[in-house]
Amino acid sequence: MKTSIKKRLVGNFMLVIVITVTILEIFLINAVKQYYYKSVEEILSNQIMLSADFYSRYFSSNKLEDLIIDDVDVFWRHTPAQVQILDLEGKILMDSIGVSHSIDKINSQDILTALEGGMGTWIGNVEYDTSPVMAVSYPLLYEGEIIGILRFISSLRSTNQVIMNIAKILLLVGFLVVLISGIVSLFLAETIIRPLQEVTKVAEKMADGQLKVRSRKRFDDEIGKLSDTLNFMAEELIKKEQLKNDFISSISHELRTPLTSIKGWAITLKSEEFANNDLLRDGLDIIEKESDRLANMVEELLDFSRFVSGRITLDKEEVDVGNYIEQIGKQLQPRAKDRNIHFTFSYAPDLPLIIADGNRIKQILINLLDNAFKFTPDGGKVGLMASREGDNILIEVWDTGCGISEEDLPYIKEKFYKGKNSRSNSGLGLSISDEIVKLHGGTMEIESKLKEGTKVIVSLPIKKE
Repeated sequence: MKTSIKKRLVGNFMLVIVITVTILEIFLINAVKQYYYKSVEEILSNQIMLSADFYSRYFSSNKLEDLIIDDVDVFWRHTPAQVQILDLEGKILMDSIGVSHSIDKINSQDILTALEGGMGTWIGNVEYDTSPVMAVSYPLLYEGEIIGILRFISSLRSTNQVIMNIAKILLLVGFLVVLISGIVSLFLAETIIRPLQEVTKVAEKMADGQLKVRSRKRFDDEIGKLSDTLNFMAEELIKKEQLKNDFISSISHELRTPLTSIKGWAITLKSEEFANNDLLRDGLDIIEKESDRLANMVEELLDFSRFVSGRITLDKEEVDVGNYIEQIGKQLQPRAKDRNIHFTFSYAPDLPLIIADGNRIKQILINLLDNAFKFTPDGGKVGLMASREGDNILIEVWDTGCGISEEDLPYIKEKFYKGKNSRSNSGLGLSISDEIVKLHGGTMEIESKLKEGTKVIVSLPIKKE
């Protein structure tokens, strides 16, 4: 599955945010819990210290057992918590809420600490309460000796409820932080992705041959450097393309002059003075034909040079496509007859006039028919027809020649394309024809099957300019 950079960026941002928020949530909830538990512990500690001090000042001369019987309320008048008095063995002598315990001795950590003379704290569960409790124990002294343990116990139910409410608020805040951060991450990712998308579109246009487009540099960063590199590459390609076009143009002009001379002398030598020399006449015929062929090649090179450099212009006027089909059909009949090729041409009688360059339309027809005759064996068939389809005129050129393989078909309109088949060289004819059709706002499609034939469909719009 294709994953975009934007998704990966947002995903990475969200992963970092979720991990950070989770760690903060755990830390804050723990801190709140410790704070409230510490507060309860301090309250119980202060209360138990007050009760123990009160006992030491006013009741230390009495025995612990007598005090429990006569003045036991002295221990819980300073606290609303549950009060227990234990002897040195951990046995409960008195419980302020009168709970009967299933165990004889209590040896929790708070009791052990109190037996050593300190203040001990213990948090745990008891059998008579469904919520955890906190117990704080402190020794009762008589003449400097420990005679018992005073223990205050408070339920943590309300404290835990407060902690739970605060935790819910913190979790809600954390969720909102993640949500807002996710939205911000989308915008942040967009600031990175948008320049990349723009650079990608520019690169695709350059790959399509639009070398005059330029990538706009937004920031002086890695993407900005990529934009500069693409622009520099386009400049270099334009320079090299211009150099190639200038070379082709120069060669074409240089070839034109000697070709004209060759053809002229060939015609001169075919005059009546040498009319009886058959061998000379045959040779001169060949020279003339080859000169014509070379001249056509030079014209194609010139056209190619003009097209790629953007110097080609169209001389548009009202054009009767049917008239051109009639002319070219009659012009190529002798060629078809010489090779025993069945050549047919036709056009719909109601074809409307189109705005086009007549010479260029004629050039398209000649190029396409020349290819059809070239790749059709003697005794084959070649056809030319024109019809109207909606707002377009369709010109079809078909043949029963060697056809084009599926591998070569997508590239056959490229300049100087050489396929795997020795007969699949496209030269410039199809490329130039395709460019002319595009300049007229039309399309050119090629359908072909190997060893069955080829059909070229040219669609030209019917519109007024």
